[in-house]
Amino acid sequence: MLSGVRVALGVSGSIAAVKTVELAHELRRQGAEVRAVMTPAAEGIIHPWSLEYATENSVVTEITGAVEHVELCGNDGWADTLLIAPATANTVGKMAHAVDDTPVTTCATTAFGSDVPIVVVPAMHEPMYDHPGVLEALDKLESWGVDFVDPRIEEGKAKIATESAIVTETARVTTKQSLADQTVIITSGATTESVDPIRTLSNRASGKTGRAIARACYARGADVVLVHDGEELPWATVEQVESAAEMLDAVLDHAPDADALISAAAISDYTVDAAAEKIRSGQENLTLDLRPTPKLIDSVREAEPELPIVGFKAESNGEEANIVEQARRIRDRAGLAFVVGNAAEVMGETETRAALVDDDVEWIEGSKIDLASAVAERLAATLVT
Repeated sequence: MLSGVRVALGVSGSIAAVKTVELAHELRRQGAEVRAVMTPAAEGIIHPWSLEYATENSVVTEITGAVEHVELCGNDGWADTLLIAPATANTVGKMAHAVDDTPVTTCATTAFGSDVPIVVVPAMHEPMYDHPGVLEALDKLESWGVDFVDPRIEEGKAKIATESAIVTETARVTTKQSLADQTVIITSGATTESVDPIRTLSNRASGKTGRAIARACYARGADVVLVHDGEELPWATVEQVESAAEMLDAVLDHAPDADALISAAAISDYTVDAAAEKIRSGQENLTLDLRPTPKLIDSVREAEPELPIVGFKAESNGEEANIVEQARRIRDRAGLAFVVGNAAEVMGETETRAALVDDDVEWIEGSKIDLASAVAERLAATLVT
């Protein structure tokens, strides 16, 4: 998500500073180059050597005659973004009042003046986060264009956001906003049909691809509606569903206000009337009366004839010609913008190989993040034409 992005990581004196070694590693896993800047208070919590090791770059702990703040965040400086994580109440207040008495706040003042994007990740005790002055400072910073990754309010503390959320917001401020002002619905993962109060019918889909596409669309500026049976995410409107019918209802609810639908979920093709009580084991034979579920893309196409829809088609016969043929068949039947075709064997895996099929065919091989980026870019190009 951050290939080639240069991140100046500002670390202030919250106990959450202990998380920044792993954060630096994750930023680099996603392709970023990282250089750290620390306040004196942060040095009391984590040694600069730790961040030097994590970033493989020297750490700025004081501003010297080398004018490190200008070299990092000035006009034509090194950094593509200044990420302050964690940001204490003290640091937030200083930033809002142009006080630059630490290396981090000096970098922030410089970044404001040179239009370097700033991402702030607050972390403090909840009463501090609720202080009127802190809230006023946060509002002021937001009015100046600062992006925030909201804390997790747990155990009376405004805990630092997850690494995933921080990386996602960093990607959003450093990625071309090719989907800005677009609302994109994305279905993800498996659906589950109840057989009785305990047993279900489902499939092997993990939702990794759908979640990656949702992140890629958000990074490009989209408002994302993610329909899945999974976790809440800070960067998407999440509709929690379980069955195919629930997924269809949720999509139809949002479709009138959407600019596109990406149907990446592995939706159950069949459902069953669930028994009210547990079916007793020990029977020699048990027959379930399966009936087909409505096809989501067909139902949405009928309700929203002009909505651009991206379909997915997984095939157990993984031959390239078959994948392309079946993808084109579903594209033509439902009038889809394009279809992502892949072999069923990649379900649940980290790596993938898939074809983006419209009039042409583009094969994507690599991580599901790579595939997600390609799908988001193809969608952006589709919406422009």
